[in-house]
Amino acid sequence: MSVSLILRRNVKIIRIILGALIGALSIFLLFMNINSFELFIYKLVISILMIIVTFKYKNLEYTLKNIFYLYITSIVLGGFLYMLNIEFSYKQEGLIFYHNGLSINFIVLIIASPLILFAYVKQALNLKNNYSNYYKVDIYLKDGTIKKVNAFLDTGNKLKDPYKKRPIILVDRKVLNFKYDEQSTLLVPYDGINNHGLLKCIIPDQIYIYGVGVKNNLLIGISNENIDIDGVDCILHSKLLEG
Repeated sequence: MSVSLILRRNVKIIRIILGALIGALSIFLLFMNINSFELFIYKLVISILMIIVTFKYKNLEYTLKNIFYLYITSIVLGGFLYMLNIEFSYKQEGLIFYHNGLSINFIVLIIASPLILFAYVKQALNLKNNYSNYYKVDIYLKDGTIKKVNAFLDTGNKLKDPYKKRPIILVDRKVLNFKYDEQSTLLVPYDGINNHGLLKCIIPDQIYIYGVGVKNNLLIGISNENIDIDGVDCILHSKLLEG
Protein backbone atom coordinates (compact mmCIF):
# COMPACT_ATOMS: atom_id res chain seq x y z
CA MET A 1 0.00 0.00 0.00
CA SER A 2 2.91 2.34 0.77
CA VAL A 3 4.43 1.70 -2.66
CA SER A 4 1.03 2.30 -4.26
CA LEU A 5 0.63 5.66 -2.50
CA ILE A 6 4.18 6.86 -3.20
CA LEU A 7 4.13 5.95 -6.89
CA ARG A 8 0.41 6.75 -7.30
CA ARG A 9 -0.40 3.34 -8.72
CA ASN A 10 -4.02 2.71 -9.58
CA VAL A 11 -4.41 -0.74 -8.01
CA LYS A 12 -7.36 -2.54 -6.44
CA ILE A 13 -7.26 -3.23 -2.71
CA ILE A 14 -7.77 -6.96 -3.33
CA ARG A 15 -4.47 -7.07 -5.21
CA ILE A 16 -2.70 -5.31 -2.33
CA ILE A 17 -4.13 -7.90 0.08
CA LEU A 18 -3.04 -10.79 -2.17
CA GLY A 19 0.47 -9.35 -2.49
CA ALA A 20 0.69 -8.89 1.28
CA LEU A 21 -0.55 -12.46 1.83
CA ILE A 22 2.24 -13.83 -0.37
CA GLY A 23 4.76 -11.86 1.67
CA ALA A 24 3.24 -13.10 4.94
CA LEU A 25 3.44 -16.73 3.81
CA SER A 26 7.20 -16.32 3.40
CA ILE A 27 7.47 -16.76 7.18
CA PHE A 28 7.46 -20.54 6.51
CA LEU A 29 10.94 -20.17 5.02
CA LEU A 30 12.20 -19.96 8.60
CA PHE A 31 11.26 -23.61 9.09
CA MET A 32 13.10 -24.85 5.99
CA ASN A 33 16.58 -26.30 6.19
CA ILE A 34 18.27 -23.92 3.74
CA ASN A 35 21.47 -21.87 3.85
CA SER A 36 21.72 -18.07 3.85
CA PHE A 37 22.26 -17.77 0.10
CA GLU A 38 19.24 -19.92 -0.68
CA LEU A 39 17.17 -17.90 1.79
CA PHE A 40 18.22 -14.69 0.02
CA ILE A 41 17.18 -16.11 -3.38
CA TYR A 42 13.82 -17.26 -2.01
CA LYS A 43 13.18 -13.81 -0.50
CA LEU A 44 14.08 -12.11 -3.77
CA VAL A 45 11.72 -14.36 -5.75
CA ILE A 46 8.92 -13.78 -3.23
CA SER A 47 9.35 -9.99 -3.38
CA ILE A 48 9.18 -10.07 -7.19
CA LEU A 49 6.09 -12.27 -7.00
CA MET A 50 4.49 -9.86 -4.51
CA ILE A 51 5.05 -6.94 -6.87
CA ILE A 52 3.75 -8.74 -9.96
CA VAL A 53 0.62 -9.96 -8.16
CA THR A 54 -0.06 -6.51 -6.71
CA PHE A 55 0.82 -4.22 -9.63
CA LYS A 56 0.88 -6.62 -12.60
CA TYR A 57 3.74 -6.72 -15.10
CA LYS A 58 3.73 -3.91 -17.66
CA ASN A 59 7.40 -3.59 -18.50
CA LEU A 60 10.79 -4.13 -16.86
CA GLU A 61 11.30 -0.49 -15.79
CA TYR A 62 7.83 -0.32 -14.20
CA THR A 63 8.40 -3.56 -12.27
CA LEU A 64 11.93 -2.67 -11.12
CA LYS A 65 10.73 0.68 -9.82
CA ASN A 66 7.98 -1.02 -7.82
CA ILE A 67 10.49 -3.52 -6.38
CA PHE A 68 12.92 -0.72 -5.50
CA TYR A 69 10.31 1.20 -3.50
CA LEU A 70 9.14 -2.02 -1.82
CA TYR A 71 12.67 -2.61 -0.52
CA ILE A 72 13.17 1.03 0.46
CA THR A 73 9.92 0.99 2.45
CA SER A 74 10.87 -2.32 4.08
CA ILE A 75 14.32 -1.00 5.02
CA VAL A 76 12.85 2.15 6.57
CA LEU A 77 10.26 0.20 8.58
CA GLY A 78 12.75 -2.51 9.57
CA GLY A 79 15.30 0.06 10.71
CA PHE A 80 12.79 1.86 12.91
CA LEU A 81 11.49 -1.38 14.43
CA TYR A 82 15.05 -2.55 15.11
CA MET A 83 15.78 0.75 16.87
CA LEU A 84 12.63 0.44 18.98
CA ASN A 85 13.52 -3.14 19.84
CA ILE A 86 17.00 -2.09 21.00
CA GLU A 87 15.59 0.79 23.04
CA PHE A 88 12.72 -1.02 24.76
CA SER A 89 13.47 -4.77 24.81
CA TYR A 90 15.80 -6.50 27.24
CA LYS A 91 14.87 -10.13 26.70
CA GLN A 92 13.98 -12.17 23.64
CA GLU A 93 12.34 -15.59 23.48
CA GLY A 94 11.85 -16.74 19.92
CA LEU A 95 9.87 -14.08 18.08
CA ILE A 96 8.62 -12.40 21.28
CA PHE A 97 10.47 -9.60 23.07
CA TYR A 98 9.90 -8.84 26.75
CA HIS A 99 10.51 -5.75 28.82
CA ASN A 100 9.81 -6.13 32.53
CA GLY A 101 7.57 -9.08 31.74
CA LEU A 102 5.52 -7.22 29.11
CA SER A 103 5.68 -8.21 25.46
CA ILE A 104 6.12 -5.09 23.34
CA ASN A 105 5.92 -6.80 19.94
CA PHE A 106 2.21 -6.18 19.75
CA ILE A 107 2.63 -2.54 20.77
CA VAL A 108 5.39 -1.98 18.21
CA LEU A 109 3.76 -3.83 15.31
CA ILE A 110 0.19 -2.66 15.81
CA ILE A 111 0.80 0.95 16.84
CA ALA A 112 4.28 1.98 15.72
CA SER A 113 4.42 0.30 12.29
CA PRO A 114 1.43 2.12 10.71
CA LEU A 115 2.63 5.43 12.17
CA ILE A 116 6.13 4.90 10.77
CA LEU A 117 4.81 3.99 7.32
CA PHE A 118 2.37 6.92 7.37
CA ALA A 119 5.19 9.36 8.20
CA TYR A 120 7.45 7.84 5.55
CA VAL A 121 4.80 7.94 2.81
CA LYS A 122 3.90 11.52 3.70
CA GLN A 123 7.52 12.65 3.50
CA ALA A 124 8.12 10.71 0.27
CA LEU A 125 5.10 12.34 -1.37
CA ASN A 126 6.25 15.74 -0.09
CA LEU A 127 9.67 15.19 -1.65
CA LYS A 128 8.12 14.04 -4.91
CA ASN A 129 5.66 16.92 -5.13
CA ASN A 130 7.76 19.81 -3.85
CA TYR A 131 11.45 19.11 -4.14
CA SER A 132 11.17 18.29 -7.83
CA ASN A 133 10.62 22.05 -8.24
CA TYR A 134 13.89 22.94 -6.48
CA TYR A 135 16.78 24.22 -8.58
CA LYS A 136 20.31 25.48 -8.02
CA VAL A 137 20.82 28.83 -9.70
CA ASP A 138 23.88 30.97 -10.43
CA ILE A 139 23.17 34.69 -10.90
CA TYR A 140 25.81 36.60 -12.89
CA LEU A 141 25.63 40.33 -12.14
CA LYS A 142 26.92 43.21 -14.27
CA ASP A 143 29.86 43.90 -11.92
CA GLY A 144 31.15 40.32 -12.28
CA THR A 145 29.65 39.13 -8.98
CA ILE A 146 28.18 35.63 -8.94
CA LYS A 147 25.42 34.76 -6.48
CA LYS A 148 24.61 31.09 -5.91
CA VAL A 149 21.05 30.55 -4.66
CA ASN A 150 18.55 27.78 -4.02
CA ALA A 151 15.45 28.43 -6.10
CA PHE A 152 11.87 27.17 -6.20
CA LEU A 153 9.78 27.12 -9.36
CA ASP A 154 6.51 28.82 -8.44
CA THR A 155 3.80 28.49 -11.08
CA GLY A 156 2.05 31.38 -9.36
CA ASN A 157 4.88 33.80 -10.09
CA LYS A 158 3.88 35.51 -13.33
CA LEU A 159 5.57 38.87 -12.70
CA LYS A 160 6.74 40.69 -15.82
CA ASP A 161 7.93 44.20 -16.41
CA PRO A 162 5.36 46.17 -18.46
CA TYR A 163 8.02 47.63 -20.73
CA LYS A 164 9.74 44.69 -22.40
CA LYS A 165 7.68 41.83 -20.89
CA ARG A 166 10.74 40.37 -19.21
CA PRO A 167 10.02 37.68 -16.57
CA ILE A 168 10.96 38.60 -13.00
CA ILE A 169 12.45 36.20 -10.48
CA LEU A 170 12.32 37.14 -6.81
CA VAL A 171 15.47 36.94 -4.67
CA ASP A 172 15.71 37.47 -0.93
CA ARG A 173 17.28 40.83 -0.05
CA LYS A 174 19.69 39.07 2.35
CA VAL A 175 21.29 37.23 -0.56
CA LEU A 176 21.91 40.43 -2.51
CA ASN A 177 24.18 41.96 0.12
CA PHE A 178 25.66 44.76 -2.00
CA LYS A 179 24.85 48.33 -2.94
CA TYR A 180 21.97 48.23 -5.39
CA ASP A 181 22.90 51.58 -6.87
CA GLU A 182 26.04 50.03 -8.32
CA GLN A 183 23.91 47.73 -10.49
CA SER A 184 21.61 48.48 -13.41
CA THR A 185 18.27 48.86 -11.64
CA LEU A 186 14.73 49.93 -12.46
CA LEU A 187 11.36 50.12 -10.72
CA VAL A 188 8.58 47.83 -11.92
CA PRO A 189 4.93 48.40 -10.92
CA TYR A 190 3.13 45.33 -9.63
CA ASP A 191 -0.34 44.43 -8.39
CA GLY A 192 -0.92 41.74 -5.76
CA ILE A 193 -4.02 40.36 -4.10
CA ASN A 194 -3.77 42.68 -1.13
CA ASN A 195 -1.33 45.34 -2.24
CA HIS A 196 0.39 47.06 -5.12
CA GLY A 197 3.46 49.21 -5.53
CA LEU A 198 6.88 49.40 -7.14
CA LEU A 199 9.33 46.51 -7.14
CA LYS A 200 13.02 47.35 -7.33
CA CYS A 201 14.66 45.12 -9.94
CA ILE A 202 18.23 44.41 -11.04
CA ILE A 203 19.21 43.71 -14.62
CA PRO A 204 21.59 40.72 -14.44
CA ASP A 205 24.16 39.72 -17.02
CA GLN A 206 22.75 36.20 -17.19
CA ILE A 207 21.30 33.43 -15.01
CA TYR A 208 22.32 29.78 -15.13
CA ILE A 209 19.76 27.24 -13.90
CA TYR A 210 21.30 23.82 -13.26
CA GLY A 211 19.63 21.19 -15.38
CA VAL A 212 18.05 23.80 -17.63
CA GLY A 213 20.74 26.12 -18.98
CA VAL A 214 21.45 29.82 -19.43
CA LYS A 215 18.61 32.34 -19.30
CA ASN A 216 18.88 35.94 -20.47
CA ASN A 217 16.49 38.84 -20.87
CA LEU A 218 14.99 38.70 -17.38
CA LEU A 219 14.97 40.76 -14.20
CA ILE A 220 15.76 40.05 -10.55
CA GLY A 221 13.19 41.46 -8.18
CA ILE A 222 14.49 42.30 -4.70
CA SER A 223 12.12 40.76 -2.15
CA ASN A 224 11.90 42.71 1.09
CA GLU A 225 9.95 39.87 2.71
CA ASN A 226 11.52 36.57 3.73
CA ILE A 227 10.75 33.73 1.34
CA ASP A 228 8.84 31.28 3.51
CA ILE A 229 9.85 28.07 1.71
CA ASP A 230 12.23 25.52 3.21
CA GLY A 231 15.83 26.30 2.18
CA VAL A 232 14.79 28.67 -0.62
CA ASP A 233 16.02 32.20 -1.25
CA CYS A 234 14.84 32.63 -4.85
CA ILE A 235 11.45 32.24 -6.57
CA LEU A 236 11.67 31.37 -10.26
CA HIS A 237 9.20 32.60 -12.84
CA SER A 238 6.75 30.08 -14.31
CA LYS A 239 7.95 30.87 -17.87
CA LEU A 240 11.66 30.32 -17.24
CA LEU A 241 11.62 26.56 -17.81
CA GLU A 242 9.59 26.73 -21.00
CA GLY A 243 11.50 25.96 -24.14
